[in-house]
Amino acid sequence: MTKSPKISVIVPCFNHGEFLPEAVASVTSMNRDDVELIVVDDGSTDERTRKEMDVLEATGIFVIRQEHKGLAAARNAGISASRGEYILPLDADNRIRPAYIEHGIRVLDANPKVGVVYGDQYRIPHNGANDPRRPLGRASPGPLLPSRLMACNYIDACAVYRRVIWEQNGGYDATMPFQGLEDWDFWLGALEHGWEFHYVPQILFDYRVSGDSMITRTYDRDAEIHAFLGNKHGRLYRDAWAELAVEHESGKATFRNLRRLIKLRIAQKLARNGHR
Repeated sequence: MTKSPKISVIVPCFNHGEFLPEAVASVTSMNRDDVELIVVDDGSTDERTRKEMDVLEATGIFVIRQEHKGLAAARNAGISASRGEYILPLDADNRIRPAYIEHGIRVLDANPKVGVVYGDQYRIPHNGANDPRRPLGRASPGPLLPSRLMACNYIDACAVYRRVIWEQNGGYDATMPFQGLEDWDFWLGALEHGWEFHYVPQILFDYRVSGDSMITRTYDRDAEIHAFLGNKHGRLYRDAWAELAVEHESGKATFRNLRRLIKLRIAQKLARNGHR
C-alpha cells in the first residue's frame, strides 16, 4: 500500500461475521496499492464475528474495535482513521466489484464538480426470508433526480465520494431516528453543498436482501423520518417547493412533478410552519 491511499474502503460490522470474509475479499482480491481497507467492529457480541476479526488482524488488516454505537458512529470511526482522498462505505454483508474502484477514481479525478459516484446493485438472498419490497436481481437507481432523492432514499450508502463531503456534513448523523437511513441524510447534505452525482449504469456491488434488516424496520415510520429530515434540511426542501410552485404557475412543470413534492409531508410541514 502507498503512504497516501487514493481511496479508503470502510467496512462497519456488527454480528455479520459469516459474511465478513466475502466483503473483505472483494476488496483485497483487487491487489491494488492505492486502496486502504478499514474494518470497524461495532461491539459485535457473537463469537463467530469476534473470531473473524482476530483472523483479519492476524493477516494485517486494520481493525478498529469499539463499543456498540451504531452504524453512523462505526462509519465515522473508520473514516476518521482513514487517509484516502475518496471514501467507499461497504456493509459487512455486501461485496463490491472491481469496477467500482476504477469508475470512482476515474470520474472523481476528472470532474471536480462531481462529489459522488454510484451505480447499480445486484441483489442476492440473505439467510432467511427476503424483503418482498426489494426483489432479487439487478436494481438500477438511475441518474440523480434531486426531487426523487428528497422524496425517497434511493441511492445506496455504497458509493464512492470525496472525503470533503464527509467533512462538510460533519460525518454521518448518529441522531437519525432509525439506523439504516443515515446515508439518505448524508446524500441530502451533499446535495445542499452543491455536489453533482454521477451514475454509472453498471452493476458495481452485490447487496444482500433480508426480510429483517435495518431498512425494513424503517417501513411505515415516514412521519418520524420526514420530521427529522424536514427540520434538518428545511432550506433544501423549501427552495425546491418554491421552484416547482412557480413552474407550475407558469405551466412549465407537469402536475406529476409538483405532486411528487406535494406528497412529501416534509414539504407540506415546511410550507405551513416555515421551518428553517
